[in-house]
Amino acid sequence: MAEKANKEAATEKAAEKKVETSTAVKDAKKPTRKKKAVKAEDIAEVAEAKVGATTEEAPKKEEAPKEVSLKESNPDKFLADFNWHNYQEGIDPIDDGKLEEFEKLVAENFVDTLDDEVVEGTVINITDRDAIIDINAKSEGVISLNEFRYNPDLKEGDKVEVLIDVREDSTGQLILSHRKARTIMAWDRVNKAHDEGTIVNGFVKCRTKGGMIVDVFGIEAFLPGSQIDVKPIRDYDVYVGKTMEFKVVKINHEFKNVVVSHKALIEADIEEQKKEIIGQLEKGQVLEGIVKNITSYGVFVDLGGVDGLVHITDLSWSRINHPNEIVELDQKLNVVILDFDEDKTRIQLGLKQLSAHPWDALGDELKVGDNVKGKVVVIADYGAFIEVNEGVEGLIHVSEMSWSTHLRSAQDFVKVGDEVEAQVLTLDREERKMSLGIKQLTPDPWTDITKKYPVGSRHTGIVRNFTNFGVFVELEEGIDGLIYISDLSWTKKVKHPSEFTNIGDKLDVVVLELDVEGRKLSLGHKQTEDNPWDKYEAEFKVGSKHTAAIDEMVDKGAIINFNEDISAFVPKRHLEKEDGSDLKKGEEAEFQIIEFNKEFKKVVASHMTIHKEEEAKIVKQAAKKAEQQAEEAKPTLGDANSKLQELKDKMDGKK
Repeated sequence: MAEKANKEAATEKAAEKKVETSTAVKDAKKPTRKKKAVKAEDIAEVAEAKVGATTEEAPKKEEAPKEVSLKESNPDKFLADFNWHNYQEGIDPIDDGKLEEFEKLVAENFVDTLDDEVVEGTVINITDRDAIIDINAKSEGVISLNEFRYNPDLKEGDKVEVLIDVREDSTGQLILSHRKARTIMAWDRVNKAHDEGTIVNGFVKCRTKGGMIVDVFGIEAFLPGSQIDVKPIRDYDVYVGKTMEFKVVKINHEFKNVVVSHKALIEADIEEQKKEIIGQLEKGQVLEGIVKNITSYGVFVDLGGVDGLVHITDLSWSRINHPNEIVELDQKLNVVILDFDEDKTRIQLGLKQLSAHPWDALGDELKVGDNVKGKVVVIADYGAFIEVNEGVEGLIHVSEMSWSTHLRSAQDFVKVGDEVEAQVLTLDREERKMSLGIKQLTPDPWTDITKKYPVGSRHTGIVRNFTNFGVFVELEEGIDGLIYISDLSWTKKVKHPSEFTNIGDKLDVVVLELDVEGRKLSLGHKQTEDNPWDKYEAEFKVGSKHTAAIDEMVDKGAIINFNEDISAFVPKRHLEKEDGSDLKKGEEAEFQIIEFNKEFKKVVASHMTIHKEEEAKIVKQAAKKAEQQAEEAKPTLGDANSKLQELKDKMDGKK
């Protein structure tokens, strides 16, 4: 009885849910990606409801003969096969056929609202703040319009991708996110666009260092400045806020970085135009172009897809410091093709060649010897270039700037921008060369040199340069003379002129020799004073003695200074003292001059001869005294006779 009661109760419960289940099945519109687990009692209710509905609709038939159940026929087997778990959970057994039919209906009509799953929905309504999206779930989802700011044309009926963010919030509302779904799908689309090389649309959001930030499928991609256009971009801000076509050129999956290019889309078209233009190039051809870029060495001109270079020297017949003096960016101009390589990838253009050469307009009246005026445009160490007429220049070599034979830099005479007057020295119209001179405008100082600087005359000059053998002294502009190193001092031994004087110093000189044809002047400085060796010849004659201190020790002896002019060399063996030791540096002693040569300014002295001479003198005096003593001790003939007489007397007395 209890079992029968339970079965009747289950049938009544299924009947109550029949209408609700039928409505849910009717509203379900879309299949799901995954299938949810279904409880047995739900299956039973739906199946019995369906069976009941079918039974009600079908005409009543005669009841079939009642079959004997397993419970009645074999109670033991029934108990062994009984599902006690379903019994405790209140789940009634359902026929397998009914269960399969129910699962098929669920798969065809219900969408599985799993979290973090991207599905496609339909916009069914748009309010002031939200968009209502139908995803075929039991309720519609809500998405803020802020997530559709990139698409201001959103309207009802549009298909959008959404992510199921929350299946059911506290109010039972289904929460969706279009932004998250767009981000997830964006990476798939970006990778697909990169792999297939397809073109994508992007919205330029803002400018950044080195390029722009572009929104592509909701991903912030980087657009380098060099990839915006084939031409250099000077104002990036004009692209901000624009929607443009791009090509995905690089993806860094590790750092989620995307690089796009707009330049890549137009390069293909440009290459075709470039081939067409290059195929028609000929030397001497005049084309119209637009100034694309300006550098310090020239101008790049866009000829319509192919670039050519106008070198700075081909911009104007006149000298210019920078190309922007002639052209400006985006300027249209005509240029002539001067040359190109075999592949025609490097094209050399010219602008000045479109006008006549200024030398051709130079008048025939200009000839050698004429004076001209011009402006200094370039200065080099070897000279200065003077622009006589526009595009016509002449060179003033540094040797033609002054009559002086001592060459200096051109900057010592002129500077850029100076207006100068010069004389035409040479003129070659075919080679278009002209040499000028400035010094020719003043008299040559060597014309009356014999009157102004006769031999023996004294003058004051300025030291201009040194050499190892002498000093160059300038007496006046154009008049230089050489003082040999031996003519600098009577007494000092000068190894290099820098030891004696400095550049720029004033120096008194005497003209020693004059060569008018060779334009050479020999000078002397020591000749301005008397030769001190004339008076020292008597004072320091050989044998004279002088007292001095050892000033310097050298390898073979020592140097002593008797005064500022006279120095003497003492050989090493002549440094010996009376006790046998040698004189040391700083010791004062008496020296004897043993050699004096005025011509070679050579003096040799000795200390040893002083005491050796004394010793010899003493020895000589001792020898002389001994000789005298010996002479005094020698007996005479009278003394001998006297002694003989005394001896005779003694002998006689003894007798």
